[in-house]
Amino acid sequence: CAKMSTFSFISHLECSKKCSEDSMHITSNQIRNLCPSCSAPLLVRYNIDEVKKCTDFTKEKVASRPSSLWRYHEMLPVLERDNVVTLGEGMSPLWHAPKLGNKLGLPNLWVKDEGIIPTGTFKARGAAVGVSKAKELGVHTIAMPTNGNAGAAWAAYCARADIKIVLAMPEDAPPLAVEEIVAYGATACMVKGQITDAGRMIGSGIKKSSGAWYDASTLKEPYRIEGKKTMGYEIAEQCGWTLPDVIIYPTGGGVGLIGIHKAFEELKQLGWVPPHAPYPRMVCVQASGCAPIVRA
Repeated sequence: CAKMSTFSFISHLECSKKCSEDSMHITSNQIRNLCPSCSAPLLVRYNIDEVKKCTDFTKEKVASRPSSLWRYHEMLPVLERDNVVTLGEGMSPLWHAPKLGNKLGLPNLWVKDEGIIPTGTFKARGAAVGVSKAKELGVHTIAMPTNGNAGAAWAAYCARADIKIVLAMPEDAPPLAVEEIVAYGATACMVKGQITDAGRMIGSGIKKSSGAWYDASTLKEPYRIEGKKTMGYEIAEQCGWTLPDVIIYPTGGGVGLIGIHKAFEELKQLGWVPPHAPYPRMVCVQASGCAPIVRA
């Protein structure tokens, strides 16, 4: 690489709405949540030109690295290897499903099995990178609302990193998820109502904390997306650095959808997939009782 010690080629943060010239280049070396100008989500950007010069980061070299999401560390936001908080997440298998595919008339149907990674869901990806960057930035307490899976993942990684975490959960959250979260040592606050009510509790707590709590709510910090995007990197690698035609993705807040698309965008910029290759059609699947992205 340009520097043998370069672990990440993170360049800056960028407002997702590109609301002003200043919002296009926001420093990433301090704690950030939303765009300071318009409060839109922030996206992490990398020095692609320098990454292309890195002889240690090629498709061939990546293939020989350990099977975890950190095999793509040059395109992840953690600057120092020592700040990586890992439980072995990522590089989940991509299985051919011929029986189901033939039943559906889709002979080339594949299933990415995220159930084998730590805490049992893809939420571990966002937690791994989000907690790692929080550690690097000196965060001592993380706070977020959760219905269960995300909170369990973030609680597990915070326990690994010795970072405190405060979680607000609806009273009807799955009991097993609550038990898991408490077992990791998190502070769990049960809230009457829905996830939006839990979000309001966290928002109030963050204001009262005077900056002591770091808001890791969905799309309120820029690094969860970076963990989720590794699904896109893995899919492309597992498909021989080609992109599938369609991805069917179960989603809650939509972070994974954004992350996967961001991954494919970056892979085109790197030249790892053909720049004119069509993006996969993304099919979002949500529960009928809570489907804001489907309805949008």
